[in-house]
Amino acid sequence: MLVVRYTAWDGTQQVRLTAEQVFDKLSEYLSYTDDVQQALDWLRHQGLELEGIRVLGLDDLLEELREAMRSRYREVNLRGALAEMREKLEELLDLERETLDALDDRERAGRKRKQLDDLPPRLSDALSALADYDFENAEAESLYEALRDELENIRNLEDFERRYGDLFHGPRSLGYAEALELMREMEAWKRLEEQLLGGDLDSIDPEQLGELLGAGAMRSFQLLHAMMRAIAQAGYVTQREGRAVLSPKGVRRIGHLALRDIYQGLLRDRPGGHATDKRGATLLRPEETRPYRYGEPLALDLVATLKKAVARKPGTPLRLAPDDFEVYAADQTTTSSTVLLLDMSWSMSWEGRFAAAKKVALAMESLIRSRYPRDYFGIVGFFTRAVELRLRDLPEASWNMGDPFTNLQDGLRLAAELLARHPSSNQHIIVITDGQPTAYFSRGRLYCEWPLSFGGISMRAAQETLREVERVTRRGITVNTFMLDDSPSLRAFVERMTRINKGRALYTRPDRLGQYLLVDYLTKKRKRV
Repeated sequence: MLVVRYTAWDGTQQVRLTAEQVFDKLSEYLSYTDDVQQALDWLRHQGLELEGIRVLGLDDLLEELREAMRSRYREVNLRGALAEMREKLEELLDLERETLDALDDRERAGRKRKQLDDLPPRLSDALSALADYDFENAEAESLYEALRDELENIRNLEDFERRYGDLFHGPRSLGYAEALELMREMEAWKRLEEQLLGGDLDSIDPEQLGELLGAGAMRSFQLLHAMMRAIAQAGYVTQREGRAVLSPKGVRRIGHLALRDIYQGLLRDRPGGHATDKRGATLLRPEETRPYRYGEPLALDLVATLKKAVARKPGTPLRLAPDDFEVYAADQTTTSSTVLLLDMSWSMSWEGRFAAAKKVALAMESLIRSRYPRDYFGIVGFFTRAVELRLRDLPEASWNMGDPFTNLQDGLRLAAELLARHPSSNQHIIVITDGQPTAYFSRGRLYCEWPLSFGGISMRAAQETLREVERVTRRGITVNTFMLDDSPSLRAFVERMTRINKGRALYTRPDRLGQYLLVDYLTKKRKRV
């Protein structure tokens, strides 16, 4: 008999996180940065929360450490830390002066007394100055030898008090031995603080961390360390020129996660479909049947057909009528070539626009690769000029602040070139943008122009871009535009594009972009019959 015992979580239970779970969290950080190394640093410093379990990051451990230090600041003070040692020095000096007062050689006694009176005020300096002193009193000399053995500790404690003494303002004064213990404890805390700030997990001793912050902190650190090793060992991340980058496996996983996230939204709110007028291969769905209609392919479900005939007229011989025919439902699919035009201008950094657009691009690539491998899907990024984006570069792509203009004309030109290399009866360009054009090429020369006014339009850039739309339209390419900004100038420009191309335009928010775009693509892929 299997017996399972459930207990409340107290932090001592062993937690096992898979590499996939950890990488899924890393992918969230990658939505906000184009740098895998930075995303790893965020994960390392901020930790993660999964299934109700919080794995502390280095920042959490650092805050625990600093709170422990602040607690000590509030508890104790160092005002009397060296009082005991000073009293011993004064005691031996008094013994030595008494002996000097009894000497017959008054000149010698005077020189020695002056030497004692001129000792430096700092305790460690005074003890160092007495190193060459020839004591007359044996007991004083013995006391000095004991103090000299503590000279290094005294000097270190003086430096510690000078640097940190004002921080300790608690009600309890520490003696010499307690102050030394605090000093060593604080030195260990400071070293750990530097290690946590540096972020090098291998340099941190878990046992020492446990001694300073407790067993819970040590377990969390060990789990964090195991998480980072798991990502590296799973092959999602590799090293290139000393920095972490995504491996091909990691890139594919990012696309799968983006697709999963978008589909989760679709399941909660699935819009209706749009029929396609281009017929391709028929994919039967055996789990669903319907009555046959004249003129359609006769994908006959024989069992269902015979059952209807028997139900209509039992007995033999069995006679079939046209109304008895039951056929399998089917999806009619078609191949297509699609290029996603991704605006990478500076304004796409606002309101999470670029992160949303990049997630959609990754999701569409993953969808097409897994479900429609015969389709072509390309990605072009456009800012002051247009560039083709490879899948391996997409997770680390970012908006371009150095080239802040929007050259949609060049993006359309490059997209058309890619589609010409992958001919299909259904060719589409999907534009994701948040602004009207501000750059264009003319006779091989690049021109950039700011809008005539804030929120206005760049007239020449708009005209040259619309000419490119006309060229694309003559080649039979449909342009659908998803706008991430609702400004009147952008709407007016996109409406002129749609009048020329007869494509569609849709304004949407970044958080709804994926659902709109994937539904739009999928409904063009099939018609249910």
